[in-house]
Amino acid sequence: MPEPGDLADLRLRDYRPYSRMRAPNRRRARAAVSAMDAHAHLGRWLTGGDWAVPDVAELIDLMEACNIAAMVNLDGRWGGELEANLDRYDRAHPDRFATFCHVDWNALAEPRPGERLAGDLARSVASGARGLKVWKDLGLEVRDGDGRLVSPDDRRLAPLWEKAAELGVPVAIHTADPVAFFDPVDERNERLEELLRHPEWSFADERYPRFERLIAALEALVAANPDTAFIGLHAGCHAEDLSWVDRMLGAYPNLCIDIAARVAELGRQPRRTRELIMRHRDRVLFGTDQIPPRREVYEIYFRFAETADEHFPYSPKDPPPNGRWRISGIDLPTEVLEKVYAGNLRRLLGGRG
Repeated sequence: MPEPGDLADLRLRDYRPYSRMRAPNRRRARAAVSAMDAHAHLGRWLTGGDWAVPDVAELIDLMEACNIAAMVNLDGRWGGELEANLDRYDRAHPDRFATFCHVDWNALAEPRPGERLAGDLARSVASGARGLKVWKDLGLEVRDGDGRLVSPDDRRLAPLWEKAAELGVPVAIHTADPVAFFDPVDERNERLEELLRHPEWSFADERYPRFERLIAALEALVAANPDTAFIGLHAGCHAEDLSWVDRMLGAYPNLCIDIAARVAELGRQPRRTRELIMRHRDRVLFGTDQIPPRREVYEIYFRFAETADEHFPYSPKDPPPNGRWRISGIDLPTEVLEKVYAGNLRRLLGGRG
């Protein structure tokens, strides 16, 4: 056993306390009602060239075991890569997958970029894409032909959003990132351990727009395009401020949100989260943002949504990835689970899985 003096110099990363709390553990191996994962990564976009899911048959077995009827694959990209994703998932397994495309922002260096991007979206949807994914690089990294940073509310992009409305496909948009990623990486940052592991995730440098500017651009985009259905990914891109999310959902009927990769944030404010979802039950989507989907993560999401359990891990990892806290469940009633788990997404996709 270490001497007390040695423990005084214990490094934070080596401190792994074991909770002595005894609380109910209502494990959920399957969703209580049929679910659709609105936020999955199944392609090759984020994996360096390998399929995120090496064996599709095993994935379908997992879906059956967890009562997941269908998944949205956000990795479609465009052109040949979109076709490869559609062949591997949507066409090979009808009604189990819905692949969203991206657009190639290189068009911003060309004349009439909005029209070019709108044409690209139309071709992707004609091929079978069920929606458009817009990543955080729009606003943080994407530049036009003159090297200027392009914001989500840039007027040159208007034809793209108009085309999405015309085609009746939703736009799943990830703007900015957790607020702490824009804060100085110091002893006050609640995501310090995560940022030390992934320094490339920090946007504290002043060459990046501030979080407030980005989230304002998201609101301006949604407000300017009332006929376009937007999905604000990751709890509306601002899980740290549910009053802001609540106001957005109240002000803009064309906005929905998902809960993907934000149970850590939502589960440490369970009463406010439950109130938000109960008030906007037709506008919240179940999603996980797993690469690849895993049973143990689904179990945490189901426990979060379906039980009133307290003080349980939000991740199977030790230590947890975002911060050293635990979460509580929000115990949604069955009729709300039916909407959040599948009904709201099915409506956005036009009634089909």
